[in-house]
Parts: sequence; structure tokens; C-alpha cells
Amino acid sequence: MALAANTIGGNVSHVAPPPITEAVDWTALRNFATLRGQLRVSLTPRCNIKCWFCHNEGDVPPPFTHLNREAQPRARELAADHYLGLIAGLVDSGLKRVYFTGGEPLASPLARPVLTQLSAPGPDTSYTLITNGTLVRTHQEWLAQTPLDKVKVSLHYFSDETLRAIAHTRIGIATILDGIEAAREIFDRVELNTLLQRENEHEVRAILDYALDHRMPVQFIELVDTDFNGDRQSSAVSAQGIIDQLRTLTDSESVEIVGVGQGRRVFRVDGIEIDVIQKGLGRHHVGQCGPCPQRANCVEGFWALRLDHAGGIQPCLLRDDLRLDVLPLLSDPETIPAAVAAHMTAFTEGTL
Repeated sequence: MALAANTIGGNVSHVAPPPITEAVDWTALRNFATLRGQLRVSLTPRCNIKCWFCHNEGDVPPPFTHLNREAQPRARELAADHYLGLIAGLVDSGLKRVYFTGGEPLASPLARPVLTQLSAPGPDTSYTLITNGTLVRTHQEWLAQTPLDKVKVSLHYFSDETLRAIAHTRIGIATILDGIEAAREIFDRVELNTLLQRENEHEVRAILDYALDHRMPVQFIELVDTDFNGDRQSSAVSAQGIIDQLRTLTDSESVEIVGVGQGRRVFRVDGIEIDVIQKGLGRHHVGQCGPCPQRANCVEGFWALRLDHAGGIQPCLLRDDLRLDVLPLLSDPETIPAAVAAHMTAFTEGTL
């Protein structure tokens, strides 16, 4: 995907919330939820490492800010109570898969008050923390008191050298591996995700072996283009290499192209699920996607609603002009789910 250039420096276009009437069409929102669409909640755009490929959920990524100090992420507008009210309302309205992201979510001062005060998830609701792993041990005690049911750790490296090349940090790989162990000590389900790239191509098999040895699911992902990594396209690596390796380990292989977002190739090795997100499997588009001028650049399709710390809800990272501003509704938060439902209807019908 190509990120909208007007995120740079905080110059954000957005859609004002529609007037709420009694007749709200919930169909689009609930269909999205039924198809396993995600609500991705960014607690902060800040991160303690600087991975070169970061898209930062549509905000200015840390490595870009590091090189261009005038390009800052959006200012924070939401408090912990705002997050909790928004999440509860959207979950009650049908969205059941909630992912907490950033930046690095554990670097946010809001992480503890938000994550520890989440309402208990229902039987079909899941709360997932996506983290780089560096701060899990530090926050392990209070994380154990949260209703999170899964932690997903980004493991794009397996040595200090590769970690420095990708994330431009002095933090060592031992800290991240210890963070994974800290997560495993308090959560039943810990998963890994690895972005395939030239910089880590030599370590992909080691990451796979580590996941299998520790019986952790892992997802391998092909590189997604953004405006911020355009000069690094030579780093893109096909998933075919890891697919060929997995086929030597198992005959259990299937392709899932239902639901939302990209298709995925699913392997099971000794009962452990290994996913490969492969561009060639296609993606799902709706409504506004049809005539969208950015569609040629889109490889992910429509799969997530993103709530950011500045009070925006965005159905597509390529189209910053489709970002719904919910700040005017915070004084009456019960109206927000209806506004999101109306926005989703307009998005899927192509009338925004």
C-alpha cells in the first residue's frame, strides 16, 4: 500500500461524522465482523526501535521521523477512558477481533490503564497485543492482570547484526527473545510474525525452527510497499522460499481466501500452524475500492478498521481522505458506533 502523503507533518484530512438518525444500517459493519475483520487500536505512533519498513498504522513511522524531525506523527487526542468507551461500543456493535498496536503499544503511558481495564471478552471476542517484545519483561506483572488472550511478537531478526540492520537499535536479540519468554510465562497463546526481506533471508529457517521448537504459531509476510520504503524495494523477498521449505516438513497445506484482506497459505507442522501471506493469492475489495485511484498500489485489500490515538477511524491506509473523525462525538460516545456503521455503509456502497 502507499500511505497518503498528507500524513506527513500532521496535515490530516478526514471525514466529519455523519448526522445520526434513528434508522442506522448496521449491515456493512456486521458483515465485516462476520468475515473476521479486525479493529486495530493504535495506542501510540512512537516506538523504541526503527524498523525501516514500518507503516505505523497510517501515521508517520519512527524511522522517517528520525531522519526528518519536522515530520511528526499526529498529536494525541484520546485519553484512556476514550479508548475504553470506543472499544466497548464497537465490540458491542459486532467487532470482535481487537488488536492493540502502535508504534510500540507498551511504550505508551496509556497501555496499562487501557489494557488492564478492558471489559471481559465474550466467548467470541479476542484481544491481541502486537509488540516488538522489548518491553514485555518490564511490564510483565501488570500484563498478567489483563484480559488479553493472545500476544503477537514481531520477530524479523534472529541475531544482533540483523536486528541492527533492520531496526537500527542497540537493543540485542536476547532482549526480544526474553520478551517472548516473558509473554509465554503469562499467556497461553503467543505467536510470531516475520516480514520476509533480504536483510533476514538467511535467518528465516532459524526463526521457523525456533517457532517449532517452542510450539508457537508463526506468520511469514511478503513486503508491503509504502511511500516511506519506496527506496528499499530491492529488499522484497518472495515467500516461495519458505513455502518450499515448509513443503519438505509437512503435507498439511491449504489456502484460505475467504473473509477479508489477503489470502493466506496455511501449513501445519506437528500441530503448529504456519501462515504465509502471499500477494499472489489475491485480496478482497469492496465499495470505494472499485474506482479507487490507488487500487493499483493496493496489495492488502480491505481487512481492518484502524482507531488511532488522534481520534480517527480509518478503513484504508491508502485513502487518508476516508478517515472518520470521532473527536466531535466524544461528549456523547454512545453515538460513535452508529457513526462508524454509517461510515462503513457509505464505504462499502462507494458513496463517501
